[in-house]
Amino acid sequence: MDVGKKRTGLSQSDPMMTIASPIGAFARNEIFKKIQEIGQNNEIIKFVVGWPVHLSGQSGSSVDMVKSFIGELKKNFPNVETDVLDERFTSTMAQQAILASGAKKKKRQDKGLVDTVAATILLQNYLDRQSSI
Repeated sequence: MDVGKKRTGLSQSDPMMTIASPIGAFARNEIFKKIQEIGQNNEIIKFVVGWPVHLSGQSGSSVDMVKSFIGELKKNFPNVETDVLDERFTSTMAQQAILASGAKKKKRQDKGLVDTVAATILLQNYLDRQSSI
C-alpha cells in the first residue's frame, strides 16, 4: 500500500507471491472496506506498507500518518502481519512508467493512477526481495 493524505494505492500479489497487480486507489474511509471485500475472496497473508523516507535515509514527515494507518490496519485485521518498505522513488517510478506506457496527458495527471502504480511497484520490490532471500 502506498499511503497518502487523500488516497491509498492498493495492489495485491498472485498466490505464488511473484507478481504484483494493481487494484486501485481509495480514500481513507473506503480503503478498509475494500480490503475486507478482497479478504472475502482471497486469503490476506500480509500487508506491505510504504514507509516514507527522505533521500538521506531519515524518516519523512508523513511517518505519523503512516503509523496511524498501520494502527488502523492492525485494529481491523489483527491476524494479518504488516511489513513496511522504503517507498523512496516509487511515485517517481510510477509517473515514469505511466509516461512510458503512452498514456495521454489527462491520464498521466491522475493522482489515483500514480498512487495505484506506486503501490504496485512497492509490492513488486517487496516480492523481489523476498524471493532473493
